[in-house]
Amino acid sequence: MYIVYNENEIYLLNENNEKIAYVRFPKTSEKVVKVTSTYVSDTLRGQGIAGKLMEALYNELKISDRKAILICSYAAKWFEKNIDKQDVLWQD
Repeated sequence: MYIVYNENEIYLLNENNEKIAYVRFPKTSEKVVKVTSTYVSDTLRGQGIAGKLMEALYNELKISDRKAILICSYAAKWFEKNIDKQDVLWQD
C-alpha cells in the first residue's frame, strides 16, 4: 500500500493498484478547498487509516498554504478532536 497525492485527493492504493481509501478536497478557490468525503475500504477499517489520511491532508494544506471548509462529517469530527490542527480551517 502507498499514499498518492494529487491536487484534489489523497488516496491509498493496494498491490493491485485499486483505490482502497481516500480523502477528497476539491478547490473552491486558489486558497480554499472543501473536504467533501473520506472513505476507507471495509478490509482496512479499524486500523487508523482515515486518521492517517487526515494527517496527510493537514500537512498538504499547510505546505500549500490552503484552508479547508469541512463538508465531510468524519473530517469535522477529526478536526474537533485535533484542536492543534485547526489552523488550516477556513474562518468566515
